[in-house]
Amino acid sequence: MTTFRTDAPDIAPDALRRVLSHYPTGVVAVTSVHGPPGAGEPIGMAVGSFTSVSLRPALVGFFPDAGSTTWPRIREAGRFCVNVLGEEHQDVCRAFATRGADKFASLDWTPGPTGSPVLADALSWIDCRLERVTEAGDHFLALGRVVDMGVRGTGGPLIFYRGGYGGYREPLAS
Repeated sequence: MTTFRTDAPDIAPDALRRVLSHYPTGVVAVTSVHGPPGAGEPIGMAVGSFTSVSLRPALVGFFPDAGSTTWPRIREAGRFCVNVLGEEHQDVCRAFATRGADKFASLDWTPGPTGSPVLADALSWIDCRLERVTEAGDHFLALGRVVDMGVRGTGGPLIFYRGGYGGYREPLAS
C-alpha cells in the first residue's frame, strides 16, 4: 500500500538546497537556435537536472527554471541538443549559466540534425525535438524525443557537488 502525506510542512529552499547538495549531479549545456532555420541565433543554458526518461520511445528530460530567460526561447524553437560537459568544461558551464553573455563566442559547434548546436568538445550529445512541457513547481519538466546522438570524448563528466565542480575517476582495478 502506498500512502501520500498531504499535510507536509513547507520546506525552506535553503535547507532543501543544503541537503540536496550531498547528491552529485552531472552538468550539461542545453542548446538550441532561436529564429528561422539557417538564420537563427544560437542559445543555450547550463542544466544540472538532465535525465534519461525512456528507452522506447527514446525520451530524455530536463528541468529548466521558470525564471530562466533562455528557456522560453528554447521552448519556442521546439528543439534542443543536450551537450554532456566534461570535467574540463567548468568555464563553459559558467558561460552558459550567465545571463545575456554571448555563450558561443569562443566555442566551436556544428548544427545537429534539428539545427541545434552540438558543441565540438562535448563528451556526448543528444539532439531532440521537444515532446511535452509540464509545470513542476518553480520549474518545468521539458521532455524531448531523441532524434540523433553521439559520443565525442573519452574523459570524465563535469559533476556539481556540494557547491563546487569536479570530475569522476574510474575506479582502479583490484
